[in-house]
Parts: sequence; C-alpha cells; structure tokens
Amino acid sequence: MPVNRFAERIRFDTDRQIMEADFSGFHFDSSATVNRAYDLIEEQIAATGEDLWFFLVNLNGTRIDTSAWFAYAARGKTLNAAHSMGSVRFDASEVTRRQIERAANTEAFDPNLFTDRASAIARLESLPSKRRTRIVHEPSYTEEDFERRVSFDEKARIMSVDFSQLTFHNSRDVNDFYDHVEKRIRDTGIDKWFFLINYEGCRIPPGSWVQYAHRGKLLNLAHSLGSVRYAPGSETERDIRMRAESQEFRPNIRNTRAEALERIEEMRAEAKIN
Repeated sequence: MPVNRFAERIRFDTDRQIMEADFSGFHFDSSATVNRAYDLIEEQIAATGEDLWFFLVNLNGTRIDTSAWFAYAARGKTLNAAHSMGSVRFDASEVTRRQIERAANTEAFDPNLFTDRASAIARLESLPSKRRTRIVHEPSYTEEDFERRVSFDEKARIMSVDFSQLTFHNSRDVNDFYDHVEKRIRDTGIDKWFFLINYEGCRIPPGSWVQYAHRGKLLNLAHSLGSVRYAPGSETERDIRMRAESQEFRPNIRNTRAEALERIEEMRAEAKIN
C-alpha cells in the first residue's frame, strides 16, 4: 500500500479509547516514508477531537529498513509523548521484534509485545484512562514575553521570531505563542511575510512537537512567503529536517543570522518579490 493511503490503516475504537495502527506487511523503506506515515497518524488523531488514546499497533510482517529506523523511533517517541495513554504491539516479525527489544534494552522502555491481538487489547484494558482528569496547563509565559520575541521589518517584509533559549513546555505554550503571532500579523495589515527564525538554544520536547508542527504548518500556509531558520541546535534541527522531509518544504536551516538573511534575499529574487 502506498504511504498516501496509510490513513486507511488507522482505526479508532471510541468505546475502549483505542487507536489501532495496522503496520502489518508495511515496508518503511525510508525516513520520508516514516515521516509521511506519522504525519497522517497525527492528522487522524487531530480529527477525532480527542488528544489521548491507548495505542494498539499491529507489527505482523512489518519491515523497517536501517535507513528508516532512526526516524521511526523518533517519531514514535514524539507521538507517544503527545497522545498515548499506553502502547502495546502484537504479532511482530522476528526481525522487528529483535529491533524493538534491542531498543528497549538501550532506551529503558517496555516494548509490550504480544503474540496475538486479544492479549494486546487485554493489556490495554488493564491500564487506567487519563481522560477522566483533564490536564489544564498553566501558562509558562506572558504576552510581554512573546512581545519582545517578535518584530517586523515592513520595508523588507520580514517577520523575525526569536526562539533563543525558549522552551515550549507543553501544547499550551505552543498555542499561546502562535495565537500571539497571528494577532501581531493581523495588526500589521500585511498578510504575507518572510519568516526569519532564531532557534539558538530552543527546546521543543516530544510532547510539544505535534502541536508545534501543526500550528507552524497552518501559520506558514496562511502568512509565509518563505521561512529561514538559523542556529537551531542538533535536536531541534533533526526534528525540523524530519518534518520537512515528509511535508515537502525546504528546511532552509543556516548557521548564522547573516546567512539566513542571504537566503531570504535569494528567495525574494526567486519569487520576484520587491
């Protein structure tokens, strides 16, 4: 099955609060395939209107190439941190079983592997639901904190965003920031801008990445003439590059602000924007 039909493999049991991902017989042949598949899973979860689910994963005959394994582990970790109340896997092939057990030995997590679907579901039904207690995150930042991090050069049509040393602790932080940016853009009366983003020392934990990617994608579609990022740091850069690979945008990551500005001028010339 091509990856663009991967959404057909995601099913939701609303009574038991289970999201079932059918990876059986699927070949994760590249990191791009992994990233596109996980993008679709995130979109399906968002469409339910529920943030938290138990994850049931069918790994029967799943193939994960060596080149895809890093992205598979990283995106799975992010998805679990954002949306899982507990995850189990069943019917893993020997190759996949060995890969997961090897990761379990090095990353200290319980793979929860079962030989049949019924046992896997029984395990999930023994876990407590976290939906009963809605987690309401207190804001980590004020409007003033965001105010100084966003500026506009109307002559150059550049919006500068300073994420340096900023941590998005949770989805509340993400939404508060993007709500602020959207309002600031509306206030300028100019709809489209080049985005210049400083990621130096920025931290986006796994539990925040799903919402961060979602809000960033919407903002770019609505208001960006092109985005350039600089000094992102190894972990954040890795995640940006993975998202770019599946969502078909250029990550445009540069080492310095000067190099990032040069790239914006290249993009301006390419688009013939004065």
